[in-house]
Amino acid sequence: MIDFILLIVMAFLYLMVVRERDLLKAVIYLAASSFSLTLIFLFLNAPDIAITQAAVEVVLVTVIFVVTIEKTRRLEE
Repeated sequence: MIDFILLIVMAFLYLMVVRERDLLKAVIYLAASSFSLTLIFLFLNAPDIAITQAAVEVVLVTVIFVVTIEKTRRLEE
């Protein structure tokens, strides 16, 4: 049951990533959805995949995206 709830949360967060116009908010939604996927892996008794998912997707990709967004300028008027 909790797997299904996490799956719905993850799908909703991925939808928010696509619809969000602010890039930093989109990265935060992406990290949250990746974290929910990590929890799904833990509930499915796959701790090795969950640790890899948490280390790479939740932490490393989020840091790379935030640094990249901060180093670029916006051309909005």
